[in-house]
Amino acid sequence: MARPKPSAFDKVKTVAENRRARFDYHIEETFEAGIALSGTEVKSLRFGEGSIAESYAEIRGGEAWLVNANIPEFSHGNRHNHVPKRPRKLLLHEREINKLTGAVERQGMTMVPLSIYFNSRGRAKVELALAKGKQAHDKRASIKERDWKRDKARILRERG
Repeated sequence: MARPKPSAFDKVKTVAENRRARFDYHIEETFEAGIALSGTEVKSLRFGEGSIAESYAEIRGGEAWLVNANIPEFSHGNRHNHVPKRPRKLLLHEREINKLTGAVERQGMTMVPLSIYFNSRGRAKVELALAKGKQAHDKRASIKERDWKRDKARILRERG
């Protein structure tokens, strides 16, 4: 019998977040993926360094890869330090990879990393989203809605 999946991901410490992704894309579905890292990459992430602002995920040869994510070299590393922008393998189940591949090929969706975090067991994870790009008018509507929520909260606070 399969273990039931938790409704929300168990984020203990968020290291890097792609805040722009929620503005640029309609998020359809999210996945939690492990990430294959070397020792100095893990140490660098534990210090809170790393950026996924311009990164994306792709499927190559039946495997998922995180491309263009920047994890800077570990400051106390030696000659065995890692390359900061190397492609990193994402650890997903085969059925999840097949689902992502089908959505990207058939529906024209994009795989966007939303955040890198450590779970309660101390494992580095990537929150990966299956997303559709927003048009300019969708982005304007998002800005309008965000501003209205801010104004509404301010009005309610003032009126008590």
